[in-house]
This record gives sequence, structure tokens and C-alpha cells, in this order.
Amino acid sequence: MDLPFFFAVEMAALGQTHLLGEEASRHAISVLRMTPGDPLVLVDGKGGMARAAVLEAHRKRCSVRILDKSLGPDSRYPLTLAVSLLKNAARFEWMFEKACELGVQRVIPLVVARTERQHQRMDRLQAIALSALQQSQQAWMTEISAPMDFQGLLSQEVRGHRLIAHCMPDPAMQNLMHVEGEVMMLVGPEGDFSPEEVSQALHAGFRAVRLGPTRLRSETAALVAATILCLGR
Repeated sequence: MDLPFFFAVEMAALGQTHLLGEEASRHAISVLRMTPGDPLVLVDGKGGMARAAVLEAHRKRCSVRILDKSLGPDSRYPLTLAVSLLKNAARFEWMFEKACELGVQRVIPLVVARTERQHQRMDRLQAIALSALQQSQQAWMTEISAPMDFQGLLSQEVRGHRLIAHCMPDPAMQNLMHVEGEVMMLVGPEGDFSPEEVSQALHAGFRAVRLGPTRLRSETAALVAATILCLGR
């Protein structure tokens, strides 16, 4: 059985005692029913990992001893997923959670011409990223950028592939397939990118891709793209 993962901003030194936060302590003791001696894993979201064992099974102040420390592999795919903010904030949060679990390296919330919602609570997204990190048992956390406008997005440096999914007729559009190396993938809002934005993206070197034969919601399109790109490796 896999060991439970817990997040720690900073971990104690090898052989020393680390104190879990109140929420993590409650989960370990009240939910997982952990007892002294039970093993667990601490991760800091930046590759740092530590195997530890419970010392004091306190519901609010669970202490653990650090048994060994290492640098975990970065299992994220080098994908920057730039997705328009959605009118329904919960749908964007759901998409973001699944992108984190899939191992997307970075997510950029976009504000484009047809974006209906201009803001997203960044503290909620950070909490979702942390929860997904532990759920999917990864050592590296998905990065979340502050919301960005379209021109700011086009100025971002990408050394690999630049892709955009849109709904306008385009005879040059090809089906999205897994590609090697760094990728920036753009997904628009409920009303799609504007024709001007698509033109600007293509002029900036983006390639238009199709995500299947049906018209998808924005959050579905983002996850289809992430699945193809991340799981094709």
C-alpha cells in the first residue's frame, strides 16, 4: 500500500522531529487513524521528499521523525496550459485540480476578449494545487501564474511547441497529438477566442490544433489537451 503524502513548506533535518500542521495532523490521526511508528512521506512541492514515522499521534500537533531525505523525480510534463477564466469559477477550479493531478507543469489563467470573469481567487488555486500534489503523490507542485491578458501571454518565451485550440473553420488545422519537449497550449473561453486573437496567435508562431470531432466546453478542452500531451509520453 502506498504511504500517505503530506505537504511541508520546510522539513526538519535528518533524524530530527517535524511537527505537522493542524489540518494535516487531524487528517493523519482522525481520518487515516495513524499511530506511533506508522510511516508517511513529506513533500515540499519543489522535489524535496522525506520518509518519516509518527512519534506522537496528536490530533492537532502530530509529530514525526525524519528517517531519510531525497530529491524526488519531476514527473510533470513540460506543459504550460493557458486557459481562459470561466464564468463559473468552480468549473475552472475543477479543471485546474485535474490538470495538477495529470502533472501539468504550469497553468496560466487567461483574460481575453470574450472572457466573462476577470478574477479568480489565487489562494483557492494554491490550496487545490497542494491537495492535488498529495492526492497524486507527486514531489513537484504545478505552478499557477497570476491571470494574464492575451498580449502578455503572446510575449511569453516558449522554446518548444506553441499550440492553440479554437472553433473557427481552418483547413490547416490538425488533430492534436503528443509532441516531445516544451509545450504552450492555449484554450479559450466559452465564446472561443476572437478572430483577431487567433490571427495574432498564428502570426506569433502558434499552430492551430483540433481536439476531436465534437465541440467541447473550455474546461473539457483543456483536460483533453492535457491528457493527450501528458499521458502520451
